[in-house]
Amino acid sequence: MVSLTEVQSSNSLIPSVLPPGLVAVFVGATSGIGETTLKQFAKYTRQPRIYFIGRSQEAGDRITVECKALNKEGEYAFIKADVSLIKVVDDICQDIKSKEQAINLLFQCQGTMVPQTKSTEDLHIALALPHYSRARFIVNLLPHIQRATALRRVVSVFTGGKEGHIDMSDFQGWNVKSVLKSRGHASSIVTLSLEAMAKKAPDVTFIHGFPSAVKTGIARDLKGAPGIIVRTVFGIIGPFVYVPNLECGERHLFLATSAKYPPASAGETAASMVPLGDGLSVARGIDGKAGSGVYSIEQNLESAGPKVEALLDGFRKEGLVEEVWDRTTKEFRRITGVEEV
Repeated sequence: MVSLTEVQSSNSLIPSVLPPGLVAVFVGATSGIGETTLKQFAKYTRQPRIYFIGRSQEAGDRITVECKALNKEGEYAFIKADVSLIKVVDDICQDIKSKEQAINLLFQCQGTMVPQTKSTEDLHIALALPHYSRARFIVNLLPHIQRATALRRVVSVFTGGKEGHIDMSDFQGWNVKSVLKSRGHASSIVTLSLEAMAKKAPDVTFIHGFPSAVKTGIARDLKGAPGIIVRTVFGIIGPFVYVPNLECGERHLFLATSAKYPPASAGETAASMVPLGDGLSVARGIDGKAGSGVYSIEQNLESAGPKVEALLDGFRKEGLVEEVWDRTTKEFRRITGVEEV
Protein backbone atom coordinates (compact mmCIF):
# COMPACT_ATOMS: atom_id res chain seq x y z
CA MET A 1 0.00 0.00 0.00
CA VAL A 2 1.16 3.53 -0.77
CA SER A 3 0.67 5.58 2.37
CA LEU A 4 -0.78 9.09 2.40
CA THR A 5 2.58 10.35 3.66
CA GLU A 6 4.34 8.81 0.63
CA VAL A 7 1.68 10.29 -1.67
CA GLN A 8 2.14 13.76 -0.19
CA SER A 9 5.92 13.50 -0.37
CA SER A 10 5.71 12.58 -4.06
CA ASN A 11 3.26 15.35 -4.87
CA SER A 12 5.44 17.94 -3.14
CA LEU A 13 8.13 17.27 -5.78
CA ILE A 14 5.86 18.13 -8.71
CA PRO A 15 6.77 21.86 -8.90
CA SER A 16 10.50 21.10 -9.00
CA VAL A 17 10.41 17.98 -11.22
CA LEU A 18 7.73 18.53 -13.84
CA PRO A 19 8.08 21.37 -16.36
CA PRO A 20 5.81 24.42 -16.43
CA GLY A 21 2.91 24.65 -18.85
CA LEU A 22 1.51 21.13 -18.50
CA VAL A 23 -1.77 20.68 -20.38
CA ALA A 24 -4.46 18.55 -18.76
CA VAL A 25 -8.00 17.54 -19.70
CA PHE A 26 -10.36 16.55 -16.87
CA VAL A 27 -13.68 14.96 -17.84
CA GLY A 28 -16.46 14.65 -15.27
CA ALA A 29 -14.76 17.30 -13.18
CA THR A 30 -17.47 19.42 -11.56
CA SER A 31 -17.82 17.28 -8.43
CA GLY A 32 -16.21 14.48 -6.47
CA ILE A 33 -13.02 12.81 -7.65
CA GLY A 34 -12.60 14.85 -10.81
CA GLU A 35 -13.01 18.18 -9.04
CA THR A 36 -10.72 17.42 -6.12
CA THR A 37 -7.98 15.97 -8.37
CA LEU A 38 -8.25 18.93 -10.73
CA LYS A 39 -7.70 21.30 -7.82
CA GLN A 40 -4.64 19.39 -6.61
CA PHE A 41 -3.22 19.42 -10.13
CA ALA A 42 -3.80 23.17 -10.29
CA LYS A 43 -2.21 23.65 -6.87
CA TYR A 44 1.02 21.74 -7.48
CA THR A 45 1.86 22.32 -11.15
CA ARG A 46 3.48 25.41 -12.58
CA GLN A 47 1.51 27.51 -15.07
CA PRO A 48 -0.85 24.66 -16.00
CA ARG A 49 -3.43 24.91 -18.77
CA ILE A 50 -6.47 22.90 -17.73
CA TYR A 51 -9.61 22.07 -19.67
CA PHE A 52 -12.36 20.62 -17.52
CA ILE A 53 -15.70 19.29 -18.63
CA GLY A 54 -19.01 18.81 -16.86
CA ARG A 55 -22.72 19.54 -17.03
CA SER A 56 -23.06 22.35 -14.48
CA GLN A 57 -22.10 25.86 -15.56
CA GLU A 58 -22.53 27.07 -11.98
CA ALA A 59 -20.06 24.45 -10.72
CA GLY A 60 -17.69 25.21 -13.59
CA ASP A 61 -17.66 28.92 -12.74
CA ARG A 62 -17.10 28.18 -9.05
CA ILE A 63 -14.23 25.77 -9.71
CA THR A 64 -12.56 28.22 -12.08
CA VAL A 65 -12.50 30.86 -9.34
CA GLU A 66 -11.23 28.36 -6.78
CA CYS A 67 -8.44 27.16 -9.08
CA LYS A 68 -7.38 30.75 -9.72
CA ALA A 69 -7.10 31.20 -5.96
CA LEU A 70 -4.92 28.07 -5.74
CA ASN A 71 -2.67 29.05 -8.64
CA LYS A 72 -3.12 32.43 -10.29
CA GLU A 73 -0.57 31.55 -13.00
CA GLY A 74 -2.73 28.75 -14.37
CA GLU A 75 -5.29 28.90 -17.17
CA TYR A 76 -8.64 27.17 -16.60
CA ALA A 77 -11.24 26.59 -19.31
CA PHE A 78 -14.58 25.04 -18.44
CA ILE A 79 -16.59 23.26 -21.14
CA LYS A 80 -20.27 22.60 -20.41
CA ALA A 81 -21.33 19.40 -22.15
CA ASP A 82 -23.15 16.07 -21.97
CA VAL A 83 -20.32 13.64 -22.63
CA SER A 84 -22.59 10.60 -22.84
CA LEU A 85 -22.93 11.57 -26.52
CA ILE A 86 -20.08 10.56 -28.82
CA LYS A 87 -20.72 13.41 -31.25
CA VAL A 88 -20.42 15.87 -28.37
CA VAL A 89 -17.13 14.25 -27.33
CA ASP A 90 -15.86 14.73 -30.89
CA ASP A 91 -16.75 18.43 -30.83
CA ILE A 92 -14.94 18.93 -27.52
CA CYS A 93 -11.83 17.11 -28.73
CA GLN A 94 -11.66 19.08 -31.96
CA ASP A 95 -11.92 22.33 -29.99
CA ILE A 96 -9.14 21.37 -27.58
CA LYS A 97 -6.87 20.07 -30.36
CA SER A 98 -7.28 23.33 -32.26
CA LYS A 99 -5.83 25.17 -29.26
CA GLU A 100 -3.06 22.81 -28.12
CA GLN A 101 -0.10 21.13 -29.77
CA ALA A 102 0.26 18.50 -27.05
CA ILE A 103 -1.59 17.17 -23.99
CA ASN A 104 0.12 15.72 -20.93
CA LEU A 105 -2.78 14.25 -18.97
CA LEU A 106 -6.26 12.96 -19.75
CA PHE A 107 -8.13 12.26 -16.50
CA GLN A 108 -11.67 10.84 -16.72
CA CYS A 109 -14.37 10.22 -14.09
CA GLN A 110 -17.67 10.46 -15.97
CA GLY A 111 -20.26 7.91 -14.87
CA THR A 112 -23.81 7.32 -13.69
CA MET A 113 -25.87 4.98 -11.55
CA VAL A 114 -28.92 5.32 -13.78
CA PRO A 115 -29.76 1.91 -15.35
CA GLN A 116 -31.79 0.92 -18.38
CA THR A 117 -31.58 4.31 -20.11
CA LYS A 118 -30.75 4.74 -23.79
CA SER A 119 -28.98 7.80 -25.16
CA THR A 120 -30.12 9.54 -28.33
CA GLU A 121 -27.26 7.67 -30.03
CA ASP A 122 -28.74 4.28 -29.02
CA LEU A 123 -26.13 3.50 -26.37
CA HIS A 124 -26.86 2.21 -22.87
CA ILE A 125 -25.85 5.24 -20.80
CA ALA A 126 -24.65 2.95 -18.00
CA LEU A 127 -21.86 1.85 -20.40
CA ALA A 128 -21.73 4.96 -22.58
CA LEU A 129 -20.17 7.07 -19.81
CA PRO A 130 -17.58 4.72 -18.28
CA HIS A 131 -16.62 3.10 -21.58
CA TYR A 132 -17.66 4.57 -24.93
CA SER A 133 -17.27 8.21 -23.92
CA ARG A 134 -13.93 7.63 -22.25
CA ALA A 135 -12.61 5.50 -25.09
CA ARG A 136 -13.63 8.18 -27.59
CA PHE A 137 -11.79 10.90 -25.67
CA ILE A 138 -8.68 8.71 -25.56
CA VAL A 139 -8.76 7.78 -29.25
CA ASN A 140 -9.28 11.37 -30.32
CA LEU A 141 -6.66 12.91 -28.02
CA LEU A 142 -4.05 10.14 -28.06
CA PRO A 143 -1.92 11.63 -30.87
CA HIS A 144 -1.70 14.88 -28.89
CA ILE A 145 -0.76 12.98 -25.73
CA GLN A 146 2.01 11.21 -27.63
CA ARG A 147 3.39 14.58 -28.72
CA ALA A 148 3.99 15.69 -25.14
CA THR A 149 7.65 16.01 -24.22
CA ALA A 150 7.04 15.44 -20.52
CA LEU A 151 4.28 13.56 -18.73
CA ARG A 152 2.09 11.39 -21.03
CA ARG A 153 -0.70 9.73 -19.13
CA VAL A 154 -4.32 8.54 -19.33
CA VAL A 155 -6.18 7.90 -16.05
CA SER A 156 -9.67 6.41 -16.04
CA VAL A 157 -11.21 6.31 -12.56
CA PHE A 158 -13.86 3.60 -12.37
CA THR A 159 -13.53 0.10 -10.90
CA GLY A 160 -9.96 -1.00 -11.45
CA GLY A 161 -9.24 -4.32 -9.75
CA LYS A 162 -12.91 -5.34 -9.89
CA GLU A 163 -12.80 -6.96 -13.34
CA GLY A 164 -15.15 -9.88 -13.90
CA HIS A 165 -16.91 -12.01 -16.50
CA ILE A 166 -17.85 -10.33 -19.81
CA ASP A 167 -21.07 -11.37 -21.51
CA MET A 168 -20.27 -10.69 -25.16
CA SER A 169 -23.86 -11.58 -26.10
CA ASP A 170 -25.03 -8.60 -24.03
CA PHE A 171 -22.11 -6.24 -24.53
CA GLN A 172 -23.91 -3.07 -23.42
CA GLY A 173 -25.24 -4.78 -20.31
CA TRP A 174 -28.96 -4.33 -20.84
CA ASN A 175 -29.84 -7.64 -19.16
CA VAL A 176 -27.32 -7.71 -16.32
CA LYS A 177 -29.39 -7.50 -13.12
CA SER A 178 -26.72 -8.09 -10.46
CA VAL A 179 -24.78 -4.99 -9.41
CA LEU A 180 -21.60 -7.01 -8.89
CA LYS A 181 -21.90 -8.77 -12.26
CA SER A 182 -22.59 -5.45 -13.98
CA ARG A 183 -19.56 -3.92 -12.30
CA GLY A 184 -17.29 -6.81 -13.29
CA HIS A 185 -18.58 -6.77 -16.89
CA ALA A 186 -18.05 -3.03 -17.37
CA SER A 187 -14.74 -3.01 -15.49
CA SER A 188 -13.25 -5.66 -17.76
CA ILE A 189 -14.43 -3.83 -20.87
CA VAL A 190 -12.73 -0.64 -19.66
CA THR A 191 -9.47 -2.43 -18.84
CA LEU A 192 -9.32 -4.40 -22.10
CA SER A 193 -10.01 -1.22 -24.07
CA LEU A 194 -7.07 0.47 -22.40
CA GLU A 195 -4.91 -2.49 -23.36
CA ALA A 196 -6.07 -2.22 -26.96
CA MET A 197 -5.24 1.48 -27.13
CA ALA A 198 -1.90 0.98 -25.41
CA LYS A 199 -0.80 -1.20 -28.32
CA LYS A 200 -0.99 1.91 -30.49
CA ALA A 201 0.80 4.09 -27.93
CA PRO A 202 3.37 2.20 -25.83
CA ASP A 203 4.92 5.56 -24.91
CA VAL A 204 1.80 6.50 -22.90
CA THR A 205 0.77 5.22 -19.45
CA PHE A 206 -2.80 3.91 -19.13
CA ILE A 207 -4.34 3.51 -15.68
CA HIS A 208 -7.74 2.11 -14.65
CA GLY A 209 -8.18 3.14 -11.04
CA PHE A 210 -10.60 2.44 -8.21
CA PRO A 211 -11.15 5.26 -5.70
CA SER A 212 -12.93 3.35 -2.91
CA ALA A 213 -15.84 5.20 -1.28
CA VAL A 214 -15.78 8.90 -2.16
CA LYS A 215 -18.49 11.54 -1.89
CA THR A 216 -19.52 12.29 -5.48
CA GLY A 217 -22.61 13.33 -7.41
CA ILE A 218 -22.94 10.01 -9.23
CA ALA A 219 -26.38 9.23 -7.72
CA ARG A 220 -27.93 12.63 -8.42
CA ASP A 221 -29.66 11.48 -11.61
CA LEU A 222 -31.40 8.50 -9.99
CA LYS A 223 -35.12 9.28 -9.95
CA GLY A 224 -38.02 8.10 -7.80
CA ALA A 225 -37.76 5.55 -5.01
CA PRO A 226 -34.37 4.10 -6.12
CA GLY A 227 -32.81 7.56 -6.01
CA ILE A 228 -34.27 8.31 -2.58
CA ILE A 229 -33.06 4.98 -1.21
CA VAL A 230 -29.53 5.27 -2.59
CA ARG A 231 -29.07 8.87 -1.50
CA THR A 232 -30.45 8.05 1.96
CA VAL A 233 -28.08 5.10 2.36
CA PHE A 234 -25.14 7.19 1.15
CA GLY A 235 -26.13 9.92 3.59
CA ILE A 236 -26.18 7.50 6.53
CA ILE A 237 -23.09 5.40 5.90
CA GLY A 238 -21.08 7.88 3.87
CA PRO A 239 -19.51 9.78 6.80
CA PHE A 240 -18.18 6.50 8.16
CA VAL A 241 -16.63 5.14 4.95
CA TYR A 242 -15.84 8.06 2.64
CA VAL A 243 -12.23 8.89 1.89
CA PRO A 244 -11.86 12.64 2.60
CA ASN A 245 -12.02 14.63 -0.63
CA LEU A 246 -8.63 16.25 -0.13
CA GLU A 247 -6.97 12.88 0.43
CA CYS A 248 -8.78 11.51 -2.63
CA GLY A 249 -7.40 14.35 -4.75
CA GLU A 250 -3.89 13.84 -3.44
CA ARG A 251 -3.99 10.10 -4.13
CA HIS A 252 -5.26 10.58 -7.68
CA LEU A 253 -2.67 13.27 -8.38
CA PHE A 254 -0.08 10.64 -7.40
CA LEU A 255 -1.67 8.24 -9.92
CA ALA A 256 -1.43 10.95 -12.54
CA THR A 257 2.22 11.87 -12.01
CA SER A 258 4.27 9.18 -10.23
CA ALA A 259 7.01 7.07 -11.86
CA LYS A 260 5.41 4.10 -10.10
CA TYR A 261 3.33 3.74 -13.28
CA PRO A 262 5.65 4.12 -16.28
CA PRO A 263 4.70 3.52 -19.92
CA ALA A 264 5.72 0.31 -21.63
CA SER A 265 8.38 1.91 -23.82
CA ALA A 266 11.44 3.77 -22.68
CA GLY A 267 10.32 6.84 -24.58
CA GLU A 268 9.26 8.62 -21.39
CA THR A 269 12.30 9.57 -19.31
CA ALA A 270 12.41 9.57 -15.54
CA ALA A 271 12.58 13.38 -15.63
CA SER A 272 9.07 13.54 -17.06
CA MET A 273 7.51 11.76 -14.08
CA VAL A 274 7.85 12.27 -10.35
CA PRO A 275 10.62 9.88 -9.25
CA LEU A 276 9.91 7.07 -6.81
CA GLY A 277 10.55 7.73 -3.16
CA ASP A 278 12.32 5.33 -0.82
CA GLY A 279 10.35 2.15 -0.28
CA LEU A 280 8.20 2.49 -3.40
CA SER A 281 8.52 0.21 -6.41
CA VAL A 282 7.24 0.17 -9.97
CA ALA A 283 3.73 -1.27 -10.24
CA ARG A 284 2.87 -4.47 -12.09
CA GLY A 285 0.95 -4.03 -15.29
CA ILE A 286 -2.16 -6.05 -16.09
CA ASP A 287 0.07 -8.68 -17.71
CA GLY A 288 1.82 -9.28 -14.38
CA LYS A 289 5.06 -7.60 -15.49
CA ALA A 290 6.52 -4.60 -13.70
CA GLY A 291 6.22 -1.35 -15.60
CA SER A 292 4.39 -2.75 -18.63
CA GLY A 293 2.32 0.37 -19.23
CA VAL A 294 -1.33 -0.61 -18.54
CA TYR A 295 -2.38 -0.78 -14.91
CA SER A 296 -5.48 -1.87 -13.00
CA ILE A 297 -5.07 -0.14 -9.66
CA GLU A 298 -6.86 -0.77 -6.36
CA GLN A 299 -7.71 1.93 -3.82
CA ASN A 300 -4.37 1.32 -2.07
CA LEU A 301 -2.63 2.53 -5.26
CA GLU A 302 -1.17 -0.93 -5.84
CA SER A 303 -1.83 -3.26 -8.78
CA ALA A 304 -4.73 -5.68 -8.82
CA GLY A 305 -3.67 -9.13 -7.69
CA PRO A 306 -2.94 -12.45 -9.42
CA LYS A 307 -6.63 -13.36 -9.65
CA VAL A 308 -7.38 -10.36 -11.86
CA GLU A 309 -4.21 -10.89 -13.87
CA ALA A 310 -5.22 -14.52 -14.54
CA LEU A 311 -8.73 -13.45 -15.57
CA LEU A 312 -7.37 -10.86 -17.99
CA ASP A 313 -4.84 -13.32 -19.36
CA GLY A 314 -7.69 -15.68 -20.13
CA PHE A 315 -9.54 -12.91 -21.95
CA ARG A 316 -6.37 -12.12 -23.88
CA LYS A 317 -5.99 -15.72 -25.02
CA GLU A 318 -9.63 -15.76 -26.14
CA GLY A 319 -9.01 -12.72 -28.33
CA LEU A 320 -11.32 -10.51 -26.28
CA VAL A 321 -8.98 -7.51 -26.34
CA GLU A 322 -9.46 -7.30 -30.09
CA GLU A 323 -13.15 -8.21 -29.95
CA VAL A 324 -13.98 -5.61 -27.31
CA TRP A 325 -12.20 -2.95 -29.31
CA ASP A 326 -13.87 -4.03 -32.54
CA ARG A 327 -17.31 -3.78 -30.90
CA THR A 328 -16.39 -0.33 -29.63
CA THR A 329 -15.13 1.09 -32.91
CA LYS A 330 -18.14 -0.29 -34.77
CA GLU A 331 -20.35 1.88 -32.56
CA PHE A 332 -18.10 4.87 -33.20
CA ARG A 333 -18.42 4.39 -36.95
CA ARG A 334 -22.19 3.84 -36.71
CA ILE A 335 -22.67 7.07 -34.75
CA THR A 336 -20.14 9.37 -36.42
CA GLY A 337 -19.06 7.67 -39.64
CA VAL A 338 -15.40 7.66 -38.57
CA GLU A 339 -13.28 5.73 -36.08
CA GLU A 340 -11.77 8.93 -34.66
CA VAL A 341 -11.57 12.67 -35.35
